[in-house]
Amino acid sequence: MMRLFCLCLLLLSACDTAGPHFRGLPATTLTVDGSTFDVRVRGDMAEAIRTSSEYAPRFGPVRARAGRAMAMASGCEVREVRGDQAQATGILKCGKGRRKAIPEVPRDLECAPVAGSAIDEMGGISVMLECDPIL
Repeated sequence: MMRLFCLCLLLLSACDTAGPHFRGLPATTLTVDGSTFDVRVRGDMAEAIRTSSEYAPRFGPVRARAGRAMAMASGCEVREVRGDQAQATGILKCGKGRRKAIPEVPRDLECAPVAGSAIDEMGGISVMLECDPIL
């Protein structure tokens, strides 16, 4: 029983471990459309490890989000993304050197309804919101 517990603990601790090519590099944590990734960049390659829990994610949508996270972290165009729902590797095209990394979008917004903006629509009421980022 103790062996099983230790094995489970060891496997769970490896969930956010970088691959051999990216080991020892600092991770940039980014959230794209609800998926959170730890992104590491080395040369013309990037690795995105999804750290958010999602019910039955398909690789198609996760691939697109991972590619956007890699572009944000590296400042480069992402030519191709390979991998699976948990760990993706991207091939970067940086042109004449790496551009400055694209800043992360705010993770949270504080929103309030705009007074007098309510519009009756079929099936409900539409209201305009004014939002400010929470940094």
